[in-house]
Amino acid sequence: MKRPELGAMGGVVLVTIFFLITASPAMFTLPGIMNFLTPAAQLGILGIAAAMLMIGGEFDLSIGSMVAFAGMIFGVLVVNMGLPLIFAIPLTMGFSAAMGALNGAIVIRTGLPSFIVTLAFLFILRGASLVGLKMFTGGSTQLRGVREAVSGDWLAPVFSGDAFGGLFRWMAEMGWIGKLRSGAPTVPGVPVEILWFIAFALVATWVLLRTPAGNWIFATGGDRNAAQNSGVPVRRVKISLFMLTACAAALVAIITVIDSGSTDARRGFMKEFEAIITAVIGGCLLTGGYGSAIGAFFGAIIFGMVTIGLTYTGFDQDWFQVFLGGMLLLAVVFNNAIRKRVTGER
Repeated sequence: MKRPELGAMGGVVLVTIFFLITASPAMFTLPGIMNFLTPAAQLGILGIAAAMLMIGGEFDLSIGSMVAFAGMIFGVLVVNMGLPLIFAIPLTMGFSAAMGALNGAIVIRTGLPSFIVTLAFLFILRGASLVGLKMFTGGSTQLRGVREAVSGDWLAPVFSGDAFGGLFRWMAEMGWIGKLRSGAPTVPGVPVEILWFIAFALVATWVLLRTPAGNWIFATGGDRNAAQNSGVPVRRVKISLFMLTACAAALVAIITVIDSGSTDARRGFMKEFEAIITAVIGGCLLTGGYGSAIGAFFGAIIFGMVTIGLTYTGFDQDWFQVFLGGMLLLAVVFNNAIRKRVTGER
């Protein structure tokens, strides 16, 4: 009961057992595992950032729209302005961080709930993405040509494609993994977003559990006044967390835009709710001060397994929406029971 990630870990076990019984065996082959880990990784990057913000006592409902906004900024920089990735990526991160800081500053200065402020920015950023794309493309809501613009850039493999390709080819030659008729491995490598996902989870966990900043985040979300009286820089912590969620959205935008070769105004649609649900499934309390980055990591894996796993079964894929609502309700009830057990509340 003291480990917030245990519920999510248990959920992974239950979902795995469910699909072992109902799904095709192909789901748990190496190609199948990579297939569901890829969307899990993209959502997980957002979910871990959302979890850290929730531990700090705030919400960010604009994170999905930030994916579209950052994608638009990145696309314009590389396609319309012809900037190399070494300049385009920091500028995209900078724009996104500035919007995150603005979100945080408004929440702190006005005293309005972050739910309301970021809900407003959900529409503002989505509208800005729509208007910006039309302005830079001559009326279209989609910007193409990204893949051609970054082709040959030395930074592109860090944010796109598959890692460890040579290792997987060697494993295929040794007969350890499957091969296509051409002799190429059935899995060309590990998608880079999975590596970003794992690295982000490890760094976030280290920050939360092993650094003063992590203590500040928990203290800020647990009792803001007590934290402030103890010398915790509450304002700086909250603004930094809003900047983190915005930069996480920008990272997902950069990865997905390079992979697909284009960006559009609907990119990241509904991801704000999925990221928050991932954090809640991972053990974050809606009241703040309690949660885990590793829990959000496993929560994202549950999402990925169900999203892709239903295609390996005979079930209608629209059951995913039912699962989404059910998991949210169960997670909130479970987390509320934990909060009462921890605090002694009746």
